[in-house]
Amino acid sequence: MRLIYNFGIRLLYLAIKIAAVKNNKARLWINGRKQLFKQIKQGKDPAEKTIWFHCASLGEFEQGRPLIEEVRSKFPEKKIAVTFFSPSGYEVRKNYQGADYVYYLPLDTVRNAKKFIRILNPEKAFFIKYEYWYNVLFELKKQQVPVFFVSSIFRKDQIFFKKHGAFFCRMLGLVTHFFLQNKQSAALLDSINVHHYSVTGDTRFDRVAHVFENGHPLKVAEKFLNGSKAIIAGSSWKAEEALLLQFLRKYPGNKLIIVPHEVSEENITRLEKQFGQTSVRYSRAENESLSKKTVLIIDCYGLLSSLYRYGKLAVVGGGFGVGIHNVLEPAAFGLPVVFGSNYQRFKEAVDLVELKCAYPVQNIAEFNEVLHYLLSNEDELQALSNTAAKYVRDNIGATRKIIARVFNT
Repeated sequence: MRLIYNFGIRLLYLAIKIAAVKNNKARLWINGRKQLFKQIKQGKDPAEKTIWFHCASLGEFEQGRPLIEEVRSKFPEKKIAVTFFSPSGYEVRKNYQGADYVYYLPLDTVRNAKKFIRILNPEKAFFIKYEYWYNVLFELKKQQVPVFFVSSIFRKDQIFFKKHGAFFCRMLGLVTHFFLQNKQSAALLDSINVHHYSVTGDTRFDRVAHVFENGHPLKVAEKFLNGSKAIIAGSSWKAEEALLLQFLRKYPGNKLIIVPHEVSEENITRLEKQFGQTSVRYSRAENESLSKKTVLIIDCYGLLSSLYRYGKLAVVGGGFGVGIHNVLEPAAFGLPVVFGSNYQRFKEAVDLVELKCAYPVQNIAEFNEVLHYLLSNEDELQALSNTAAKYVRDNIGATRKIIARVFNT
């Protein structure tokens, strides 16, 4: 089976290389790894030990960030390395000051795994949520490096729990300890005789609580709103943007701040055309008259978490596609959340729906009904706000538990 896995890794590389001809993200993936080992050798002493954190992409980085920063705070003498699989994470956080080294993770071949771990020389390795790379995990086990999976969550439809999943179950045995989000994941691991776990919760709660407590005001947003509050579209895709456009046409008078998932010139231009003359780019808003503007389009990264403080409610993107984006950030700021119907794989979204402060919708009729109801009922909106914020407060603390277990503090 390992031969099949390694063959699959080669096919993955070939597929990404072909896609790189036309796809910029795939091109970044390929180019970012071309001189990887040379880059590491030039910047790091192989004899120097590191604490290694691996994140698939930007979302997992934010999930692991509380742990990274707590290790930095408690053990300032230790060197920290962060790796990413996806350009979406690496390109945004390659200059992250909380780590000494930030790299792409090399393609998971036997040779790469041996070489990478020898140079990186980790004393401990943390994988955030998932990313099961067999050759890397095998080499870490061989080198007796403790491996911890943080904020992991398992579902019964995953390959680990299928009849043909024996190889992948063995991968779980290469992990020293799993820090799980919930008891359901623990029960699933028990069903395949994997018992090296603790249920500690999700570090994202610690992250969004920190963002809430340490956010900073944005003068442009305050100028745009002029004392009012807005609908915040967080990590929006075309599906959510189309619904919002129709809602504003039916119910004018509301202000909207759009933070699109893709902040490219092409996408920002498309949004400007879509929302017309009542819209304005964030980068141009400071020097424009905003009295007649009702839509603020954010054309840079890194502002979403600070913008939620200006919201009445949030429309979070991704639920009409592969899955919703972060719903905990708006909840931390006490915003009810609306999203598409593909949310079941995300525990926090399921929890918020059960608490009735998150609303999955399937079409424009449901979308209009929910937003109009919430925006027309101030008392109900405030009650839901309190419920959402309390949910976040009640679930913080995973980082502290993990640090105590791993470092015996």
